[in-house]
Amino acid sequence: MAHFHAECPTRELFDQIVDKWSVMVLAVLEHAPQRFNAIKRSLEGVSQKSLTQTLRRLERNGLVHRRVLATSPVAVEYALSDLGCTLLPAFRTLYYWVKSSIPAVEAARAAFDRAAAE
Repeated sequence: MAHFHAECPTRELFDQIVDKWSVMVLAVLEHAPQRFNAIKRSLEGVSQKSLTQTLRRLERNGLVHRRVLATSPVAVEYALSDLGCTLLPAFRTLYYWVKSSIPAVEAARAAFDRAAAE
C-alpha cells in the first residue's frame, strides 16, 4: 500500500509533473525541440506566466533542457532531456486511457449531477 507522507519527495514530484500543462508541454516537445512561442501556440489557453513556470519546473526536475540560441534577437529553445523521454510511454498510456474513457467519465458525471440535483 502506498503512503504519501507530506515530506515524501515523490509527492512533490507528482505535483510538479502530472499537472495539465506539464503533461501537455512534454507531449508538444515529444517530436522536436520548440521555441517558447511555438509551445505557447500549441497549448490553447496557457498564459505566458503559467508556461514559463511550467518550463522552469520541468527544467529544474531534469525533464527539459533549455538552450539559448545565438540569434538576433536571442531566442530560447526547449527540448526533452533523456530523463524526460522516459516519461513519454507512461504519459501516452494515460492519454490513451483518458481518450478512450471520456465517454464513460462523461456518463458518470451526468449521472452524478442528476442525482445531486434531486
